Amino acid sequence: MHVALTQTRIEMGKDSREQFESLARQTHQQAFGFAFRLTGNAAEAEDLLQESFLRAFRFFARYDHSMPFTSWLYRIMSNTHIDLLRRKGRLQTLSLEQPNADGSLATWDVADDEATAEQKLIDATLDAPLQAGLMNMTPEFRQAVVLADVEGMAYEEIAEVMGTSIGTVRSRIHRGRKQLRRYLLKAAPATYRSLINEL
Repeated sequence: MHVALTQTRIEMGKDSREQFESLARQTHQQAFGFAFRLTGNAAEAEDLLQESFLRAFRFFARYDHSMPFTSWLYRIMSNTHIDLLRRKGRLQTLSLEQPNADGSLATWDVADDEATAEQKLIDATLDAPLQAGLMNMTPEFRQAVVLADVEGMAYEEIAEVMGTSIGTVRSRIHRGRKQLRRYLLKAAPATYRSLINEL
């Protein structure tokens, strides 16, 4: 693992340090995949991964061992990613009360519980057009879609990771999948037409 934990000045018992390092080694590859899906390139994914592992190490005493380590780490990684986007000025937040261009209030679609063809589309392969589609999504929607359709997490787990309600998770997944579908219809219709037609 490439995280320089030895350079931190955090007091941690030997057993806790060894436990953290073991968990970090076990989850490193999976966590890098998640970071790559969020950032879209290897260099930013490594930066996000390193910062997330450092934060996880710093707050490991707060880790609730009854929950999966990956869920806890993904929550840290999701928050870190949003923090990094805000610092770079690449994240725009939308208010639920913000009116549409025509003056009407925004409406929010909520997905049903059944998997759709959009999920099959994401499950099928994560090639370049699909990754580009993910990168064109709203960051919060991208996180929710990746956690649900790539990582296979349940809505309850995603709500915990993202620090929000299950209803908000469903809405983000549904709206994110719609964004992805629109992108793929424009960017790579020949490749994805058969799956998209099922939507």
